[in-house]
Amino acid sequence: MSVFSSLGVAENEQIEHKMLSSAIEKAQKKIESNNYGIRKNLLEYDQVNNEQREIIYKERRRVLDGENMRDAICKMITDTIDNTLDMCISDDVDPEEWDLVELNTILQPIIPLKTITTERVKKMKKNQLKQELKEEAIKLYETKEAEFPEPEQIRELERVVLLKVIDRKWMDHIDDMEQLRQGIGLQAYGQRDPKVEYKMSAFDMFDNMITSIQQDTIRLLYHVRIEQKVEREQVAQVTGTNKDESTQKGPVRRAQDKVYPNDPCPCGSGKKYKQCCGRKKI
Repeated sequence: MSVFSSLGVAENEQIEHKMLSSAIEKAQKKIESNNYGIRKNLLEYDQVNNEQREIIYKERRRVLDGENMRDAICKMITDTIDNTLDMCISDDVDPEEWDLVELNTILQPIIPLKTITTERVKKMKKNQLKQELKEEAIKLYETKEAEFPEPEQIRELERVVLLKVIDRKWMDHIDDMEQLRQGIGLQAYGQRDPKVEYKMSAFDMFDNMITSIQQDTIRLLYHVRIEQKVEREQVAQVTGTNKDESTQKGPVRRAQDKVYPNDPCPCGSGKKYKQCCGRKKI
């Protein structure tokens, strides 16, 4: 522009020059390249969300279609026991050194099993304890199922609880993913690829969400109670009264028809009642 200004070209005059056309074309290519890079970057971030969304929506579709979710619930129970024991107990630690306090604190609020004591785990391997706890948890859930008069009632409850928990956890996860996406660019200052870090963090967050869904679902199902309709019972019994109930009760009726003031007097005087016998009563 400085060149054309020095040449004295008028402001509104059409300019046709090879150098100017080349400069404009290069600028357009650079801008389009930047926009393409931005769109490609956004699609790569969205692809992570889409993969997670497909998994969640597939599970929701099973619930909405009315499938029997008992096998899925039983798998949640066994997975919860596996994850909890793996988190609290190390494979290379003797049973005497297992942290049973932490294990009971985490596991019992979810699955109301009996307290795991030191005497029980003495000379026991970790896998053996897992198997025993799984069997006890399944039997406890079968006991809960037996409380329902109809088997379909517990199946419907499983679907309702699972759908409610999935929706709540998924909405919270979407918000967390949006916050992660907004701050992931700072990883570039640490010589790390933001997209790689985003995928790794998103995977960990999704895995934690699935674990949370399993724990909340089985916790609600184990602690659900059936409400029974309470009927009021008669406490005081009628023993007897002083009233004579031998005669049949009924409305009180007049022995004679009522005589109004302007009616003929019943005595036969031909006068009105108010001017004859009725006057005496007044």
